[in-house]
Amino acid sequence: MGKKTESRKHGMRTPSPETEEKYREAIELYRTTGLPVREICARTGVPFTAFRSFLHSCHRELMFARYGMEAAPEEAAATRLRKRSGQTAASRAKYGEAIRACDDIAYIEYNVSQIAYMFHLDPSGLGSQLRNHYPEIIERRERERHRLGMNDNQHRGVKPWCKEQYAEAVEHLRTTDDTIRRTADLYGLSYSGLREHLLFYHKDLVRKRADKRERAKSGAKVRDALTGNGSRHEPKAGQTEKYREALRLYRDTALTHRQIAEATGITVTGLRNHLRIWNRRLIVEHRGYECREGEAVDLSRTKQYLKSTAAKYAGAIACLKETGRPTAEVAREFGLHPETFREYVREHEPELAARLGMTRLADGRQVLARSMEKYGEAVRLYETTTEPLRSIADRLGLQYNSVGGFVRRSRPDAIEAHNRLVEREEALRKEKEQAESAALALQREAEEKERILSALRQTGGNKRKAAKLLGFCKSTLYNKLNALGLNDTGDT
Repeated sequence: MGKKTESRKHGMRTPSPETEEKYREAIELYRTTGLPVREICARTGVPFTAFRSFLHSCHRELMFARYGMEAAPEEAAATRLRKRSGQTAASRAKYGEAIRACDDIAYIEYNVSQIAYMFHLDPSGLGSQLRNHYPEIIERRERERHRLGMNDNQHRGVKPWCKEQYAEAVEHLRTTDDTIRRTADLYGLSYSGLREHLLFYHKDLVRKRADKRERAKSGAKVRDALTGNGSRHEPKAGQTEKYREALRLYRDTALTHRQIAEATGITVTGLRNHLRIWNRRLIVEHRGYECREGEAVDLSRTKQYLKSTAAKYAGAIACLKETGRPTAEVAREFGLHPETFREYVREHEPELAARLGMTRLADGRQVLARSMEKYGEAVRLYETTTEPLRSIADRLGLQYNSVGGFVRRSRPDAIEAHNRLVEREEALRKEKEQAESAALALQREAEEKERILSALRQTGGNKRKAAKLLGFCKSTLYNKLNALGLNDTGDT
C-alpha cells in the first residue's frame, strides 16, 4: 500500500488520491442525491463512521450545500456545524422558514400547529424546535396574540399534572448523578417524555449536568460519579456478580490472586484489573494500610512483596546475615539485581541493613557507610568545585564508573550543586569577555579618534585632504566624525 500524503487547504484536510478514489462514488451520490448517509454507505460498501468523518474533514461545504446553505471551502472550514446541545444544520434548514413565519406578524392569526401544516411539517417537531432553540419567539407570539385579543384560552407552559408527574424525577436528578434513562426507569416514566420535560422547563438543570460532564472529561474518573458521557462510573451488574466470590476470598483469606482465580474460574488479569479499577481501597486494606474516607489511594506507596518474592531473596538474606559480605557481591552470587536486592534489604530487613553499615544522609537516603567513606572526598570536591568528576576520580585514584554511579544513586544534590557552580562560572566568563570586548572597542575608538584629529591638524582642518591622508573617501570621514562627535572640527 502506498504511503498516504495529506495536506490542508482552506483549513480543511486534503485527502490522498487513494482516499479520494475510495470515497469517489459515495461523494457523488451525496452531492447529487438526497439519500441518507447510511444508505449511501450501504450502496457503495464504505464504512458509515469513516465516510461521515471524511465528509466532515474534507468536504464540509457539501454538507452545507445539502441543506441549502452555500459556503466557500474556507468559510465551511471555520464554521462549526453544531454547538454543544444546539440545533443541527439539518434541523435549521428543515424548520427555518416555518420558524421565521412564527416570528412574522403576517402569520400571527395562526397557531404553531397551523403554521407547521402550511410548511408540511410535523406540529410536534416544530413546537420542539421552538421550545428548545427559540423560546423568545414563543413569548413574543403569545404577548402579541394577547394584545390583539386573539387569545385561544389554551394553557401555556408546563401543565400542573405534568409538573406533578415529573417532580420527583426532577428532584432526583438535581440531587444525584443518575442518568435520565435510569431515573425514568426508577420512577416508571417515559424516557423521552422526561427528557423533553427537562429540555423545555428545566434548562438550568440540563446545563448544570452538561457542565458537570465537561468537567468530568478532564479529571480522573471516580467510582459512582458522573462521567463525560453522562453515565455513572461503575462496574456493570454482570461484572459485579462475576467477581463477587473472588472479592470475598480476597477480603477474608490470604490466598494469592492466582489461587483465587483458580478457585473461582476467572482470569488473574481480570481479577487484578477489577480490583485496581473498582476496589482500590480493598487492595490498600488487604496490604494492611489505613486510608481515610475520601483520601486518594496511591497503590505504589502500599507496595507489598509476594511470598514468592520473599522465597526468592531468602538464600541471599541468610548469606548476608552469616557472612556480612557486601550486598552487591552476594546479589551477584545468587543471580540477583544488586540495586533491587539492596532495596529489598532496606525495606524488609532494616536491622540487617543497619548492621551491614548503612548510614542515613541528611535528605533521608540510606547508603553504605564504607561507600560514603570511600567516595566522600570525591563528592565533597565535586559539589564545591567546577572540576569534572572524571578528573577528580583520576586524581584520587578512584574508578570513574563506580564513583559516578554512587553520586547518581545517592547524591543527586551534589550533581545539582556542581551544575550550579558550572553555570555561575560560565556566566562570569561570558561577563568578563563582554567587559574586555567593550574595553577593547573603547580603546580602538580612542585610537581612531586620535588618528583623525592628527590628520586634521596636519592638513590645517581640510577634511578632503585629511580623508586622503587617512585612506578614506570624504563621506566616510564625515560619517566617522559624526560618530565620534567631531563634526565641528572644520568646514572644508
